[in-house]
Amino acid sequence: MPLTNIQKQKIKELLSRKIQNKLNKYGRETTSMPFLARLVQDNEKIAAYSFIHSLATTMGMSIYEDVSVIIASDKSQECFRNYGVGGVLSKQQKAVISKIVSELRNGERKANLKIETSEVLRASSSNATYQKSGNIADFYFKRNGKEYYFEIKTSKPNIDVFEKSKTKLLEWIARKRKRVKVFLIFPYNPYHPKPYKRFTEVGMMDPPNDLLVGNEYWNLIGGRNTFPQLLDTFDEVGKVFKNKLKKKFRDIAKEKINSY
Repeated sequence: MPLTNIQKQKIKELLSRKIQNKLNKYGRETTSMPFLARLVQDNEKIAAYSFIHSLATTMGMSIYEDVSVIIASDKSQECFRNYGVGGVLSKQQKAVISKIVSELRNGERKANLKIETSEVLRASSSNATYQKSGNIADFYFKRNGKEYYFEIKTSKPNIDVFEKSKTKLLEWIARKRKRVKVFLIFPYNPYHPKPYKRFTEVGMMDPPNDLLVGNEYWNLIGGRNTFPQLLDTFDEVGKVFKNKLKKKFRDIAKEKINSY
């Protein structure tokens, strides 16, 4: 099902608001970059880099969470970002999860979410207590009676991120004490058109059962062809702000950064 005009408009309004706020409030913190300025020999390009980096930081992963809510809401019974999973964890559940993750990292077992889930659900929940860390899912929705929980990360994480994310996903299953859908998400594939392959993943994940990249994710939450339509929507907003951004780069570049 394609994105509706209402969804596209909401996404455009969200992106436009984010960019305009940055244009209005941005002030360069770094006023001296003597080495880079002498190498690049172009203050405007350096200004563009500085602004774009700041914009990317401001938007961060939250932009993907906000867009996800817009896309999934119409097709879901409930849909939230920064969702508290709730539940409690026992020492035995945590020990089982720790063993699974350790064996995956050491190459002592092959990732298989179905088997891992069974092991976690067999662990005793006796004397379980609330654990604040790992309780929040970046995005959550319920559809056709099934619960989906997502951890959204930058597309080139180190091995510690994979390990922590895998632990969190399994803990969500333990917290809910039932089979729920849990995923680590990368909003786009930085290696496109080649398949996603990150050496730091080292067999930790079981794609596509607990890892979705780019169109796999967007098409899951929104339906077929959601990803290309979403890119087109971003493109439309980018064209609207193109000249405003260029002017901002020129204005920032007027402040020399090749001092010393």
